Amino acid sequence: MKRPKISIIGGGFVGSTTAHWLLNRGLGDIVLLDIAEDMVRAKALDLLQSSPLTNSALQIKGTANYEDIKDSQIVIVTAGLSRKPGMSREELQSKNSLIMKNIAKNIKAQSPEAKVIMVTNPLDIMTYTMWKYLDFPKRQVIGMAGVLDSARFKTFISEELNVSPQDIQAFVLGGHGDTMVPLPRLCHVGGVPLLELLPNERVQALVERTRKGGAEIVSLLKTGSAYYAPARSVTEMVEAILKDQKRILPCSAFLDGEYGEKGFFMGVLCLLGKKGVEKIIEFALTEQEKKEFQLSALAIKKQLKNLEQSP
Repeated sequence: MKRPKISIIGGGFVGSTTAHWLLNRGLGDIVLLDIAEDMVRAKALDLLQSSPLTNSALQIKGTANYEDIKDSQIVIVTAGLSRKPGMSREELQSKNSLIMKNIAKNIKAQSPEAKVIMVTNPLDIMTYTMWKYLDFPKRQVIGMAGVLDSARFKTFISEELNVSPQDIQAFVLGGHGDTMVPLPRLCHVGGVPLLELLPNERVQALVERTRKGGAEIVSLLKTGSAYYAPARSVTEMVEAILKDQKRILPCSAFLDGEYGEKGFFMGVLCLLGKKGVEKIIEFALTEQEKKEFQLSALAIKKQLKNLEQSP
C-alpha cells in the first residue's frame, strides 16, 4: 500500500520539528523543502538516521526543488519571516504575502489535490492569501492556530490547578492574535466547569496569558518564535486528515455565513477528515462571547483591507 506523502515548505525550526513529529507518529514519507537546500538536506539526513532507532521505514528528503512535492496528500506551509521582539503579526503580512504567492504557484502546479495547512503568520491573513492564490476549494486550505492556542490555554489551566492537561477540555476561537477568543464557559476539568474551580479574576488572567502566549515566547527567545507546540499542533491536524478521524478541532477556516461572517478565514471549530474541513461546527455564543468574536473578525477584516491596499 502506497504511503501518504507530506510536504513541508519551509525547513526552519517549525518545519523541521513538524517533520520530526510526523515521522515519530509514522504518518507518511516527508519532503522538507527550503531555499537553503544544504540545510534541509542535512536535517532530513539527520532525521533519516534516527529511523533504525525507531524501527521506521519512512523516508524523508530535503530539497529546494518544487518538483519533489509532486502528488503530495498534504502540504504544510511554514515558510516566511518570523516575528521579532516588538513586531506585531500585522507587520509581517506584506512581505509574507509575496512569499505565499510564489509558494502557491508551485503547490498548484505539483499537488493540486493536496490539503494545504498554513502555519505562516499572520496566520488568518496568510491562509486567506494562500487560498486566493491557489484558487482551491475553500475546505482544502486550513490554518493551524486554534489547536495551538487551545493547547496553551489548557497548559496554563493545568499549571494553575496542578492537574493533568489530559483531563482538561478547552478551546479557543477567533483570530490568531491578541483578539483570540478563549471560552472559559465551555472549559471543563475532569468534567467540572472551570468557572466552578477558579475565581473569575484568575480565569481572566489565564485568558489574557493565552492571548499573549506566542508573544511571551518571542520575548524570551529574543531571536525567534515558538516551534515545539506549533509543530505538534500541525501534526494533530495532519493525522486527523490522513486517518479520516473526524476530529473536532479549532482551525482557521473560510467563513461563508457561519456565525454571521463571510469571506475570510478565522478560527472556528471544524470537523477534520479526509476531505479537509468537512464541516464547521456552529453553536450559540453568549452576548459577551459574540461581541469578542465580532471584534476578532473585525480585526482580521482590517488586516485584509490593509494588505489589499499595500503596494
